[in-house]
Amino acid sequence: MPQYRLQTLLEIRERAEEEAKQAFSEAMKVVQKEKDALKKLEDDLARRKASRKEKMQQYMAEVMKKGVGAGGIGAMNTYENRLKDEEAQVALDIERQKEAVRQAEAALEVKRLEMADAAKEKKAIEKHKDNWKKEVRKERMQKEEMNQEEIGNALHLQRTRKEQS
Repeated sequence: MPQYRLQTLLEIRERAEEEAKQAFSEAMKVVQKEKDALKKLEDDLARRKASRKEKMQQYMAEVMKKGVGAGGIGAMNTYENRLKDEEAQVALDIERQKEAVRQAEAALEVKRLEMADAAKEKKAIEKHKDNWKKEVRKERMQKEEMNQEEIGNALHLQRTRKEQS
């Protein structure tokens, strides 16, 4: 069978498809990493809120038990406000992380489309190669049939000459 003239192009397309698959895989890992970071931040915020509520309840119970002056209440409010500020900072971090997740997902979609395009381009060359192989086989069969026919004609001609002589 003769060499397929577009074999180099097929190999290039195969490499491009593999690279696109690899890039898609990496993008999936990035998305998962970003989602994990978001989950961690959300869990941290929930933990901080629960901790703040618990600490405030403990402090209020202590105030009720011992009786604390106005300075103690002011210190408690300051402490509670500081905890709320930390929660607000974590909430901002969560919003930034949500944006990072959205960007990673958008990049993932781009990589998915690139992978699909690379697969489609490779499939087109593979289909062309299959059609080329069919054509080569068809031509070979026709040549063989012609050769067989020529051999048959030559034998027939040889026999008829022998019979005539």
